Amino acid sequence: MNRFFVSSEAISDRLVRLTQAQSHQLCHVLRLKRGDPVLVLDNLGWEYDVRLERVDAQEAFGVVVHRRRASGEPKAVLTLFQSLLTREKFEWVLQKGTELGVSRFVPMLTRRGLVRTRQGVKKEKLERWRRILREAAEQCGRGRIPVLEGLVPLRPALDGAADLDLRLVATPNGEGVSLHRALWQRAAEKPVSIGLFVGPEGGFDPEEVELCLEAGAQPVTLGPRVLRTETAALVGATLILYELGDLE
Repeated sequence: MNRFFVSSEAISDRLVRLTQAQSHQLCHVLRLKRGDPVLVLDNLGWEYDVRLERVDAQEAFGVVVHRRRASGEPKAVLTLFQSLLTREKFEWVLQKGTELGVSRFVPMLTRRGLVRTRQGVKKEKLERWRRILREAAEQCGRGRIPVLEGLVPLRPALDGAADLDLRLVATPNGEGVSLHRALWQRAAEKPVSIGLFVGPEGGFDPEEVELCLEAGAQPVTLGPRVLRTETAALVGATLILYELGDLE
């Protein structure tokens, strides 16, 4: 069934109004018509079975048939702190990370990264990235759209992760402890909120690694082979969510 995220304000008295862009998609791309079912999500944890009452290029709305808790969300809340990549690679990480179950993305400025100033990410690019997250969340059956934060340097990113249960730093060349050991070192306390920090190609520089350690982050290895940064991000996310039972 086709899935669409709408704002909570778009749902009132069992009536759901879709955006003009969604109306265009329903009418001209999906060729849906009055009486067809769609699944609508409010991004607050609820999903709605909706029967369309009107569909044209300008307007679409329907009636709620049934409401239930949204499925598709992992129990663990994983934040991916990713050193900013080239456009294609970063957008790929956003899309595939959403499919895997990442809850929040924080792009970072790092010393070895290709982008080193906040001016390198304009408002239009952030809007494009959020659109990619929305479309990926609809496609893969997520109950919420992952959060995308603004571009920040490493130190503020570490400060923003201070309240997480566990902060992990992916290290190259097999350095650090295994993800399994890092996640279960406090066996009586299963972590719920986890931050994974992934640096640029070649990893964080020594001073950045020291910053991570001072902030209480745990270096972890993703295996004996050298991974590209976009690969490391998705391998790390997959292993974490699998270890915590969210990919079973």
